[in-house]
Amino acid sequence: MRDMIKTNAALLVISIATFILMGAGTALYGPALPVFARGFGISIGTAGLLISAHWIGCALGVAAMFFVGPRATPRLVVGAMSLGVGLMALAFSWWMTVLGAVLFGAGYGCATALFNPRMLRAFGLRGPAMLSLLNATFGLGAIGAPLVFVLLGNSPVLSYTVCAVIGVVITICAGPAGRAETAAIHTATAPFRLHLPILIFGAVAISVEACLTGLGPTALINAGLSETAAAQLLSAFFLAFLAARVCLMFAAQLLPAFTFFTLSLFGACASALIAAMWLPGIGFIGLGFFAGMFFPTEYVTATRKMGDHSYVAPSIIAAGLVGGVSAPLLMSPFLEAMGQRGFFWVIVCVTGLLSLGALVNLRAMNR
Repeated sequence: MRDMIKTNAALLVISIATFILMGAGTALYGPALPVFARGFGISIGTAGLLISAHWIGCALGVAAMFFVGPRATPRLVVGAMSLGVGLMALAFSWWMTVLGAVLFGAGYGCATALFNPRMLRAFGLRGPAMLSLLNATFGLGAIGAPLVFVLLGNSPVLSYTVCAVIGVVITICAGPAGRAETAAIHTATAPFRLHLPILIFGAVAISVEACLTGLGPTALINAGLSETAAAQLLSAFFLAFLAARVCLMFAAQLLPAFTFFTLSLFGACASALIAAMWLPGIGFIGLGFFAGMFFPTEYVTATRKMGDHSYVAPSIIAAGLVGGVSAPLLMSPFLEAMGQRGFFWVIVCVTGLLSLGALVNLRAMNR
């Protein structure tokens, strides 16, 4: 393991730094939406389109990876993310901010399709654990960003400026990771095998995650909490998110990945029920823990089912983007009409049905 880390040190460091930036930029959407809505004189529903713009950008980035594939470089994808958060920091106009979200999302999508399979391949049998580590670092940025947002006076302009500066530094330093990429890339050993059931599970699970991270703070405000409290709870959400992925690093070998995925869905349903009926803040933090398990466990299951072809990673991520784009787009216009706890009741229904479906398919998915 030590030799693997030495061999892939550049890839590991740049991957972690990039995922921290991805987490920070994504976590800022939630607390920034009410501020953008006031600043641009638009409704919360319209401001929620910023999240869909991000996921549309992700879809464009992942689509590009189908054609570019191994030729994509860390410097290129992090550069796109940096340009996107830079435009959001400038906040010249609403549509310029939306364009920034699209560009940030495009870099985000490319980075997800670029780094995840390379880490999985570079570390061999320890690949699933290292994949959980990499995705756990997403939580580091996501935890810190809402706290920095509050520290900077609830200013999305200053917060995204910090992200842009970090992105530029990563872009400058990303050259060695690109040159070392051959250590993590190999020729596919099997043809591409499409597996629709696991892609559908991933699409719905990621739709829940996208709604929680993007619309969750607004839902908490609707439930009676202040903007500052909502931002702090979002930070706690991502702390629980990080804790779940750290746990997966050590527990990945104990149970099949899809078993963890099924358990996480049941846990998310129970947490959403707590948020809907009793304590929205506590339930939201619980949702963070269980949502943190969604992507790594679904990704490992999907790669086991679909093989190691270069189309596999973009296909998995593209399926998630279907949910990530559509769910916030469908839900954001109705947030104000859902009442105080309506958002959480929707999450209860979706995760409840999905967990039952996962339980029915448990044996087939673990084969």
